[in-house]
Amino acid sequence: MLAAAAAPSAIASLSGPYFSTATVYATGGVPVEGFAASVAQLVGRAIDSPFDMVLGATVPTKVILGVLAIFSLVSWIIILWKFRELRAVNSRVDSFVYLTAGARGLSELNEALQELEDSPFKRVFREGITFFCELRPEALRGGDDKSEGLSHTQLEALWLVLEKNVSRERDELGHGMQWLAIIGSVSPLLGLLGTVVGVMNSFIGITSEGSANIAAVAPGIAEALTTTVSGLSVGIPAVIAYTFYASRLRLFVGELEGFASEFVGTLAREGRL
Repeated sequence: MLAAAAAPSAIASLSGPYFSTATVYATGGVPVEGFAASVAQLVGRAIDSPFDMVLGATVPTKVILGVLAIFSLVSWIIILWKFRELRAVNSRVDSFVYLTAGARGLSELNEALQELEDSPFKRVFREGITFFCELRPEALRGGDDKSEGLSHTQLEALWLVLEKNVSRERDELGHGMQWLAIIGSVSPLLGLLGTVVGVMNSFIGITSEGSANIAAVAPGIAEALTTTVSGLSVGIPAVIAYTFYASRLRLFVGELEGFASEFVGTLAREGRL
């Protein structure tokens, strides 16, 4: 009797500027208001599965879980997109490397590349050879201009063109990966925020029940654990994917920079610089 009498007064003490004025009735017909009402309903309701707990969770917990669900969807879309993109690029790079290994000279390589699909290596080579031919129009035709060579300023300009295209290819392949980093870092923090909300709900449940029994604290703790697990489940795959794709991107950019250096070296070896 004493505990039952203490419960309404304890819940009534929660009313204030942070709670709604809409009146609902918790278990036992006791009038409860706003946010405290949702906690009281959660305390008095039987939970048979995690799905039931999510449906009956408080509004802040539902908002956090909704944001985490959106983050999870976005991260998996990016993960699958980058996986397919990098796999396609790798297959095209393999074809390019196989072709360049059998080519003899820059002119033969330029003709053979016309049959290949578009790839980062092909685009860098095309931009480099186009700029070189603008400086030496007869370079690929075997004319007298072949032995004239490039000045130091022209060679520096050629390097700038190659570096600009390497940077552009890196940016295109890395597009969208920043969202994996954002989701991977923010999701666990959102889960932690939900944990704090769940602990707060547990204390409110203790107040509404008038005692610290398991029925009072279990719903809030369950919400806290649910948001924690959800935040980690969203953040861990995003961090793993970002780390993996970032390492692959660094390796690919290194190969692309090496190809740019090899391109200039081929020009020098054939006496075109």
